[in-house]
Amino acid sequence: MNKIIFIFFTISVSLILYGLLSESENFQKYIGFGVLILFFIVFPLFSYHRWKDKKMDDYYLNSENLKKFRENSDL
Repeated sequence: MNKIIFIFFTISVSLILYGLLSESENFQKYIGFGVLILFFIVFPLFSYHRWKDKKMDDYYLNSENLKKFRENSDL
């Protein structure tokens, strides 16, 4: 999964840089495709990869988690 994310990220950044540095008339298409790949492919894959084994209950703000926070905080 890391390799796939890295490949799409590299493609995205290279398209954006090519669009910024090229003198062609279609530079906006390269920048646009790079941004689309970044936001619609790379970010969702990265988010899924980082959150797939996490328990969402650990991140909810409920009374049990507030008690844990108060016990562990130095305030």
